[in-house]
Amino acid sequence: MSRIGFLGLGIMGKAMALNLVKAGFDVTVWNRDSHKCDELVEQGARVAATPKAVAQVCDITFAMVADPQAALAICQGENGVAAGIAEGRGYVDMSTVDDTTSLEIANAITHAGGRFLEAPVSGTKKPAEDGTLVILAAGDESLYQQAKPAFDVMGKMAPYLGAIGQGANMKLVVNMIMGGMLNIFSEGMALGQKSGLDGQAILDVLAAGAMANPMFTIKGKMCLEDNYATSFPLKHMQKDLRLAVALGDKLDQPLPTAAATNEAFKQAKKAGYADEDIAAVHKINR
Repeated sequence: MSRIGFLGLGIMGKAMALNLVKAGFDVTVWNRDSHKCDELVEQGARVAATPKAVAQVCDITFAMVADPQAALAICQGENGVAAGIAEGRGYVDMSTVDDTTSLEIANAITHAGGRFLEAPVSGTKKPAEDGTLVILAAGDESLYQQAKPAFDVMGKMAPYLGAIGQGANMKLVVNMIMGGMLNIFSEGMALGQKSGLDGQAILDVLAAGAMANPMFTIKGKMCLEDNYATSFPLKHMQKDLRLAVALGDKLDQPLPTAAATNEAFKQAKKAGYADEDIAAVHKINR
């Protein structure tokens, strides 16, 4: 069984790494705040001082960090993954970044002799905990095959999408649609309740028809209870929307609805809801 490294133990990464440890993988972890490694160590993981040190001892190193800047930071520099990766070893970045950032990371890893796979995930805290994420892999196909047993622990589906950039693009498309759905949903909930309709009745009607989906059920409950405990931070959704709109600009693809949704999430960030769940966009609509 491959020796596994895992970088980044936030809301998603911690749950994903724990599942790998519990499945019996030999896991070495690193996090910028080292205290977040403690629970993993208690479960049997090892800890290393730098991303470089993880890559030096692991066959495959996975990463799950917040944004393109963080993804580049843990790859580059004297203590980065590229400085520690050896010939033939693999690096799998599961962060949500744009295709340009993914290509930059891929070039750094392959120049150092390693193999690279991008594998952003569709899913939030609960699917990460349950091992039911959808993993969107692209890049080195031999590394995909080697990483597949770990993907099968972390997710319920892990399609291979082809060349570097396609995983990143798929994730941006998925999250762009999710953000748009959530924004119009929260506007509809606000309109209905202001017109005198019962909030739960709105959810019940939606659940009975063609628009029924788990997100409306889960996020609708959060809106009704005014409880936005974070599963997917709102600031990260706004980042993904920004990247999707930028991709549209690059490809000359109009995205008027996505652009308007991005503005709504920017407004919610400015209002102080950045670290709350994405459902907190409802606070600017109600």
